[in-house]
Amino acid sequence: MEQSVKADGLDLRRYAHSDLPRIRQTLIDIHADAYADAMDDEFNQRFPWFVDHWGSAPAFSCVIAYEGGEAVGFAYGAPAARHREWWREHLAPAPERDRTFSFSELAVRTKRRGAGIAERLAHALLGSRDEDLAVLLVDTAHPRVQALYESWGFRKVGERRPFPDSPVCAVMLVELPPEAGAGLR
Repeated sequence: MEQSVKADGLDLRRYAHSDLPRIRQTLIDIHADAYADAMDDEFNQRFPWFVDHWGSAPAFSCVIAYEGGEAVGFAYGAPAARHREWWREHLAPAPERDRTFSFSELAVRTKRRGAGIAERLAHALLGSRDEDLAVLLVDTAHPRVQALYESWGFRKVGERRPFPDSPVCAVMLVELPPEAGAGLR
């Protein structure tokens, strides 16, 4: 079910659940490059499990950016189960429109950072979603990453530690589609 769109020298290819066997190693390789200086962390070493977990969702959606035939970044996620959205504990009351897409992972190879690839991947992943909101987690030890998501229209609504060995993360939400001028153009 691969679909491809060319944008600013990038080939953005969209994949679904049925494509996971074909793209799994590409996701793992990009992640290993993007987190090369932190791969001794057990949480980062479990990334293949996260790929399998998210990729097992029937509505899994992934976008991989290729440049000159090389995979340079990816973004993926899946819709959250209705009325089981874990972010609800941070907002009272929850928004009326609350169908949620869980934006699970975004990674760009180290040598390609700073070229706007992350924003293009996020836009390609979220731009066509029909859910009302997108949610993601950002390690609170990385305020520049949080600020980047804020520039794309996400707002911090709380903090949580999703796993006992994971860092404390900012819980961030954005209404879909993001407002014009919010960064995800």
